[in-house]
Amino acid sequence: MFPTDFLIFLQIILFLFITPGPPRVVIVSHTLNYGIKKSIWTAFGDISANLCQGILVVFFIGTFLSDNPDILQMLKWAGIFYIIYLAYDTYTSKIKIINSKRKSLKSDFSFYRDGFLVAGLSPKSIIFFGTIFTSFIDFASNYTAQFLILIITYIILDFLTLMIYAFAANKVSIWLEDNPRVLNAISACVLIIIAIYIAVTQSF
Repeated sequence: MFPTDFLIFLQIILFLFITPGPPRVVIVSHTLNYGIKKSIWTAFGDISANLCQGILVVFFIGTFLSDNPDILQMLKWAGIFYIIYLAYDTYTSKIKIINSKRKSLKSDFSFYRDGFLVAGLSPKSIIFFGTIFTSFIDFASNYTAQFLILIITYIILDFLTLMIYAFAANKVSIWLEDNPRVLNAISACVLIIIAIYIAVTQSF
């Protein structure tokens, strides 16, 4: 059976994807500092985390999480601290590259890990899958097929919008490549602002 109100689902997730959030800030930061090819791994990490979240929340722990907001608070702060770590890593890594004139030693897996952890530790995403996402599934029918249609749609659109952000950041990086310290500071500051915003606005 096709998911309930699929077109409304599309409108909601497109709005969510267009709105800047931690995963998009991270992929922009990675693109500016390391190039668009590396940021693709960040996008893969993001959609992998979303797939895991969708499966866990819909089929296993959705009710448990809604009954235990303390766990969401722990995930929130774990995500905040990881974003702050990324801000520090972003700010310092480029300076090291300038001084040593070497390429970044970050592996493809480290970019994948950054994308996975930032998305995976986001309580906002978990709440989305536990509330909005599941509201488009008729559990009295073949909900596995409905879940597959919704999650595949979600992942494809998430990846495409992430790469739109990456391509836009890549264009900006061409203008700023002569000022890597400024570029680095901007990326780090945006990550810190996102971390503060999550800390102040998200409560469970």
